Amino acid sequence: MGHKVTLISGDGIGPEVTQAARRCIDATGVKIEWEEVIAGQLALEKFGDLLPESVLESIWKNKVALKGPMVTPIGTGFRSVNVAIRQALDLYACVRPLKSYTGVRSHYKDIDLVIIRENSEDLYAGIEFEEGKPETKMLISEIEKYSKKSIRQDSGISIKPISKFASERIVRFAFQYALKYNRKKVTCVQKANIMKFTDGLFLKIAREVAKEYEGRVAFDEALVDNMSMQLVQKPHNYDCLVLPNLYGDILSDLCAGLVGGLGVAPGANIGDELAVFEAVHGSAPKYTGQNKINPTAMILSGVLMLRYLKESKAADDLENAVKEVLAEGVSVTYDLKPHRDDPSAVGTREMADAIIKKLR
Repeated sequence: MGHKVTLISGDGIGPEVTQAARRCIDATGVKIEWEEVIAGQLALEKFGDLLPESVLESIWKNKVALKGPMVTPIGTGFRSVNVAIRQALDLYACVRPLKSYTGVRSHYKDIDLVIIRENSEDLYAGIEFEEGKPETKMLISEIEKYSKKSIRQDSGISIKPISKFASERIVRFAFQYALKYNRKKVTCVQKANIMKFTDGLFLKIAREVAKEYEGRVAFDEALVDNMSMQLVQKPHNYDCLVLPNLYGDILSDLCAGLVGGLGVAPGANIGDELAVFEAVHGSAPKYTGQNKINPTAMILSGVLMLRYLKESKAADDLENAVKEVLAEGVSVTYDLKPHRDDPSAVGTREMADAIIKKLR
């Protein structure tokens, strides 16, 4: 039985890495009917809208999408097209596996971590009040009245909502993920010692949910500042990390640094019914059309998509093909060579060709 998948190529280098991933996924033999839609800069130019309703309709219909990186032009009213898609489709779980691959330069070996980030709340909910606005001054006055704390009148204000509902949902997702993929431990990362009513609530709910999984998945907790140090010093002590939105965004980049950078960091945004798979890196517009960019992160995002579609053998085959090409270090892009000016480096298409050959 085949699958129908929405394909969003994205901006900048997005079309190149997305096409590389599509070719590799097709080469596994899994039958996929791709429904191509456009969002981002091209959609703005063609339809006057960064995120046309047809894009969301396609994802709702197909339930699964593979999305290339997108840029958000300044002054459009969107904070981020990526965030807009997650919020519109309630893709509340951001999943970012970070794994060491032989051939990718790093100061660390044998890293195997998963960041599970709450996607809908926290400071990224976008509830902000601009400095100097009448409504901001009114809000400051109300906050001072109820909190008995003084706020400077020239302040901008961001509000950080963290709910019992969303906290329970993401923590339960983390434990279910751990069971499904044979992970041993879930660590709740927060700053509950200072933010007692937001991060404190997140931790309280995590402790409650963890009791339901006793004897099956281990649980511990860590403050985000200490975790930043522990990940640099002792990353092998950790397995799955579940975090509120902002901390998850920051620590996922830190963990990408442990395994060689964003060029090998895949990602997924998952809800109860829908999932969008995308590389973590940006659209790098200055490299557009140069056939130069490393497609690994996008191809590994395709691996995550295949696993989500229950195409486990194809997912394993494709990941193993990527591993082999990286380990050989021959048909890889310039950033994966010991020296970036190595003339033997290949392009985006050629690296995808080498991976496809491993699948035959």
